[in-house]
Amino acid sequence: MDILRLIVAIFLPPLGVFLEVGLSGQFWLNLLLTFLGYIPGIIHAVWIIYKR
Repeated sequence: MDILRLIVAIFLPPLGVFLEVGLSGQFWLNLLLTFLGYIPGIIHAVWIIYKR
């Protein structure tokens, strides 16, 4: 399941974070990072998935 989340996190970072933590502060932070730059959103999403 983590592999699927990582693949989703690469293509749609906020969705990957949502699948991991739901509608928490981490999701909104990732959404903001993705809007500001796609790469920071990916890095944050992968970090959140690996952290859990």
